[in-house]
Amino acid sequence: MRVLSLCSASRGFILLALVGLIGVLPTSAVDALELAEDAPEIYEVRPGDTLWSIAGRYLRDPWLWPEIWQANDDPGNPDRIYPGDRLRLVRVDGQPRVVRDTDGPTGEMRVVRLSPRVRVSALEAPVPMIPVSSIAPFLTQPWVADSDEIKRAPYVVGFADDRTVAGPSDDVLVRRIDTTGVIEFEILRPGDALRDPESNRILGYEATFVANAVLERVGDPAILRVTRSEREVAIGDRVIPASLEAPLENFLPHPAPAGTRGQILSVMNGVSQIGQYDIVIINRGTRDRLGPGQVLEVFRGGEEVRDKVRDGGVNWNWRRESPLTGEFWLGNDYAVKGWSESPTGSSAPIPLHADIRRDRGTYIRPLQRAGLLMVFRSFDRVSFALVLNADRAMTVGDRIAPPAS
Repeated sequence: MRVLSLCSASRGFILLALVGLIGVLPTSAVDALELAEDAPEIYEVRPGDTLWSIAGRYLRDPWLWPEIWQANDDPGNPDRIYPGDRLRLVRVDGQPRVVRDTDGPTGEMRVVRLSPRVRVSALEAPVPMIPVSSIAPFLTQPWVADSDEIKRAPYVVGFADDRTVAGPSDDVLVRRIDTTGVIEFEILRPGDALRDPESNRILGYEATFVANAVLERVGDPAILRVTRSEREVAIGDRVIPASLEAPLENFLPHPAPAGTRGQILSVMNGVSQIGQYDIVIINRGTRDRLGPGQVLEVFRGGEEVRDKVRDGGVNWNWRRESPLTGEFWLGNDYAVKGWSESPTGSSAPIPLHADIRRDRGTYIRPLQRAGLLMVFRSFDRVSFALVLNADRAMTVGDRIAPPAS
């Protein structure tokens, strides 16, 4: 097992790495490799690049990067890629491979020539898998709350003095906490319900992280002291035990389980059109075998759309039928839907008459690939995912499925 890339730290506590298996590949996996149409023969790594963006330059399916990357034999960190490195596309035993094409040994301070007289030393930080800042807050804080858990959770009922909100070092009153078994807590603010578009069942609640707090005294109300806050604590905020699990450190992009089907439920940060590096919530989680690093394609379409031509909304009389013909009023696609009595009642002398209506046709909008996303944190019924690339604008409700390969 080799480490393909180790990402730089973000905020001093998040380390992101791509772990890949490099070795003898099955023939089927090698044969499945498909180069991008404009794969460069030589590419120089630039500041701001990510492994995902580099992989996308060479492969149609970027998550297959470990199968095409050929690490060199230099000591130190042979699998890391740095700004200033030159990558070359070659053939090894007839198969495409990307190798590092640099002069100095890997891991040493690189010198990038900008002009005959100017030299700049590149940073030591290797190229990250994805922009860490996009997902950093979501790796350590609970952002989806189970519906039953949030209902039963203790809540902020007031403050130690006459203030209306609280911040760091302030005491808050919480109903109720009877035990000292847990002393570290997180304060959340419940948001909108996340409903499954298929069953309309509540899958959870978006929960905004408010603050961290420690238990000062048990009781009803108990007293918690705020140790860190991202926003002011307000009455009604919910209190749950702090997550003590270690932040996720490794991502190995790979397709989600075959047969997975779902939809985008929500998008974070209040945007309506979803694009690259946006965070979305999908209606599939650990119950559906979804986990960090799994890749899904996003598709637009699949909804039923009214046929405006068939129902007469557009170009309804292009043949200019005469008002004296039935086609002028009903079109060629009318049909008898049954027989009706006169609206004045059955005792009226008017007999049963044909209920003739136009066939209002519809069609299903074809599914079209809109982008690619990667799950990075999963809950029971929902997951957070990062949009890795967007072929077209996406919206809430778009469908997701594993890549074909």
